[in-house]
Amino acid sequence: MLDAAHPATVERPGDPEGDGAVTSRPVTAQSAAERAAKHAAGPDTADRADAAPADAAQDTAAQDTAAQDTAAQDTAAQGAHARSAVAQGAHVQDTAAQNTAAQGAHAPGTAVQGEAGAGQPGRSAQDGPSEFARLGLPRPLVSALARQGITSPFPIQSATIPDILAGRDVLGRGQTGSGKTLAFGLPTMARVAGERAAPGRPRAVILVPTRELALQVSDALEPLGRGLSLRFKAVVGGMSMSRQIEALRRGVEIVVATPGRLTDLIQQGECSLADVRVTVLDEADHMCDLGFFPVVSALLEQTPADGQRLLFSATLDGDVDKLVRRFLDDPVTHSTAPAASAVETMEHHLVQVSRDDKFAVTAEIANREGRTILFVRTQHGVDRLVKQLARVGVRAGGLHGGKRQNLRTRILSEFREGGVTVLVCTDVAARGIHVDDVSLVLHVDPPTDHKSYLHRGGRTARAGGRGTVMTLVTPAERRLTDALTRRAGIRPHRLKATPGHPRLAEVAGAQPPSGEAVPVWEPPAAPARRQRREGLGERRPRRYRDRAHGRRRDGGARERSHERTHDRPGGRARAEQAPGDRARGDRGHGEQRTR
Repeated sequence: MLDAAHPATVERPGDPEGDGAVTSRPVTAQSAAERAAKHAAGPDTADRADAAPADAAQDTAAQDTAAQDTAAQDTAAQGAHARSAVAQGAHVQDTAAQNTAAQGAHAPGTAVQGEAGAGQPGRSAQDGPSEFARLGLPRPLVSALARQGITSPFPIQSATIPDILAGRDVLGRGQTGSGKTLAFGLPTMARVAGERAAPGRPRAVILVPTRELALQVSDALEPLGRGLSLRFKAVVGGMSMSRQIEALRRGVEIVVATPGRLTDLIQQGECSLADVRVTVLDEADHMCDLGFFPVVSALLEQTPADGQRLLFSATLDGDVDKLVRRFLDDPVTHSTAPAASAVETMEHHLVQVSRDDKFAVTAEIANREGRTILFVRTQHGVDRLVKQLARVGVRAGGLHGGKRQNLRTRILSEFREGGVTVLVCTDVAARGIHVDDVSLVLHVDPPTDHKSYLHRGGRTARAGGRGTVMTLVTPAERRLTDALTRRAGIRPHRLKATPGHPRLAEVAGAQPPSGEAVPVWEPPAAPARRQRREGLGERRPRRYRDRAHGRRRDGGARERSHERTHDRPGGRARAEQAPGDRARGDRGHGEQRTR
């Protein structure tokens, strides 16, 4: 059941009005009041602004009881997602005055929920942990979020978390960067907490289309789940399968996987989905676009029929609709934005360039200050552009599916940490990859459809931030680009530019490169591997020189106290000797006689 003040659209799948035109169903505030009452007696009562502290029992019992009743009614009326007390007007202010008078000096740090208590010390309604707690999340998750500075849920999170905690099948649709990972991750952890997974039998599975997205989801959720003693494992291709098998044999509660590698492990008998309680499909439309629809369907068939299924995507059409109709039971759809909508804090520019000027304009934009992502169409195009930029003095990293997974991981890590500020990539980085402070995305090659355009541009202006998306358009690409932007629902600024155009500097901070060639950038080797090699290098002299028994390799005459022998054909044995110890003319078994 949803809350009355729900900020998102509540939809039913298969609506006859088409995508984006859905029917709202009536909801009540009863579930919000029940959840608020359910958590009132928990250990997190300090986060509830309307709960009286323990020492308030010294006040008059009648006043204390009346104040608590008034606060409970106020909480139910506002709903779990109220952000402001403007609508309540003087009623909220009167309630705040009654509550403050009842608690007196015994609660100096308690603030009343809503803007009516904004001038008082303590935690206000807009401070975060209490908002997540009112959604029904357990205290360890709320505390972990607070330690990371996550204090207020995004609309998609506020919309979906209560229904997921209630066990409903859910469809979630939101703009890229809208917070879908925590929207399904937090309630999934709460649902499977408290019961250890058997070896090879996870309790929850999160399916994602790419390796990078799997690693990112695992890295985002694992620290939050430590307070609930949850074990995570990313099961993806391109990484050690033996380590993944070892982790599954020890027991893993939540597996974040790509469909291909998870299928391999199931076929080898190392993993079973029979105990899966919650199954999540993230970026389901992209998985279907990549051809994973049959594989994903086969995996869902192996999960219990009465299990909970969650599907999150930027769009809910095509093969995604087939998955919904086949595997989800009476799902609730939460949509915070239309399928084709641009982020309001994102600026879009179409830069018309000639074919001869395209690289020169690209180099000037890449030479700007700040993190920049350049998208090209092919893997060969990535490698070629990285080399061309290096020749004119711009260091850039290249990322595409043809590189080894450990190399791709190191490249992304260096980009996040600022080791390199320009990343040239294919659409492998267009979905799900979150890097803070990417201020500009440049389409060197325009994408083929509007969905790819929105997802590429979604690497900037994330979580309410601002960013710029620029697309280089040659004369032959104008018609395709115009149709693409119309379908994406954006109205870009248009500019006809040549190298050195002042408008490029104004919009993107472009500046001419130095022209002095620099080496093609490659990420440094992994520190862990380098340390192990150094350790082995120090041990090698001790291994042979300090041996307690045996002939010395420096020409000494000390003999072995005992001889190691090897089995030889014919039952003979021969003492192990160092090379060069045999007298001239001696030959071992199988050697040719020297003449």
